[in-house]
Amino acid sequence: MSISIVILAAGKGTRMKSPLPKVLHKISGKPMIYHVIKEAQKISNDINIVLGHEAKSIEDIIKKYFENLNFYYQDLQKYPGTGGALKNVKFKHEKVLILNGDMPLITSQELKNFKNIDADIVMSVIELENPKGYGRVVIKNDQVLKIVEEKDANEDELKIKSVNAGVYLIKKELLEEFLPKLKNENAQKEYYLTDIIEYAVNKGYSIKPLFVEEEDFKGVNSKYDLALAEEIMQKRIKKKFMQDGIIMRLPETIFIEEGVTFEGECEIESGCVIKGDSYIKNSHIKANSVIEDSHIEYSTIGPMARIRPGSFLKDTHIGNFVEVKKSRLLGVKAGHLSYLGDSEIDIGTNIGAGTITCNYDGKRKYKTKIGKNVFVGSDTQLVAPVTIEDDVIIAAGTTVTKDVKKGSLAISRVPLKIVKDFYYKFFGKSH
Repeated sequence: MSISIVILAAGKGTRMKSPLPKVLHKISGKPMIYHVIKEAQKISNDINIVLGHEAKSIEDIIKKYFENLNFYYQDLQKYPGTGGALKNVKFKHEKVLILNGDMPLITSQELKNFKNIDADIVMSVIELENPKGYGRVVIKNDQVLKIVEEKDANEDELKIKSVNAGVYLIKKELLEEFLPKLKNENAQKEYYLTDIIEYAVNKGYSIKPLFVEEEDFKGVNSKYDLALAEEIMQKRIKKKFMQDGIIMRLPETIFIEEGVTFEGECEIESGCVIKGDSYIKNSHIKANSVIEDSHIEYSTIGPMARIRPGSFLKDTHIGNFVEVKKSRLLGVKAGHLSYLGDSEIDIGTNIGAGTITCNYDGKRKYKTKIGKNVFVGSDTQLVAPVTIEDDVIIAAGTTVTKDVKKGSLAISRVPLKIVKDFYYKFFGKSH
């Protein structure tokens, strides 16, 4: 059965207490609405997104990740509310699945379950031990009779533990019949989608509940909700990688964003952060290292190293307190305490402790190129743009300001001066 999907994302999200639109707050590196769209695309070729608050900025960001989406702008002045959001949406298929942009934990597998129930309307229902604060769903003989707001519920209805999870599968013909009839005669002066349930019951349509897990249908309405959703998403991401053979030491301390790819035998130690579209193959990432938007193969990183965006490392060892930025390293050793930015370094080269590529003059960035089998001594400054050819030795403490030819020694040191007995003259004999 083909279905259309509409994702409601027009609200301001005032409880987030942020100028950033709610659905753009990130979970595991991507806007929360990204996760909803990603799962929706697995089951439908007709994805419709309804925007309102900051609509253009949200649309522009979504388009960076996805194509072939239909966007609608809700008239929040004339038609506020969830029912108002659907006023002008055109659907391709005969059934419409209505989702919310602030439900980033929804999965395509859960959404497929709606298609397995034969009814005019299928509505998601959660069983809560403590349903306080939620509207109750009255169900009898596997049919939804009505949704009762808590403030309007009688004593028996307040005992009901079934609450509305906010996702519906509705026949398009019912939407076309009932949306024009929605009224805003309520305290909020809004058009409510839930009113369609009452209309459908009164006309004898079949409305069946689909009982779902709270975790999957969890809405994000505050920074606290955002943090809880992040924890759940992180567990899912890391569980999948570990099931695929990736070793993780104390996985609860590791943060991996959506979009990271692993291949082969990899080991990730505790405290690591791996972000963006990083690709890691047959490598060992040691404790408390950070990798951002980089490509790493057959390498060891860390502990306590940072690989910044745009880096490509292969057959390379990066040790503790080494930072690499926008660099290509092939078969390189950089054991500790170095900064390698905007550089290309070739096979067999050793980078001594304290080495820095001076890549920025305050206006522009410049490149450092180092060839094969170069030995860079400790505390070396490479002032870019500069090229070091193959088989070069750079003596410790050298500042390199011009190109060095193949086979050379580069050395720049102030002659050492020793003043005899200066200690005693400075501090005195009795010190």
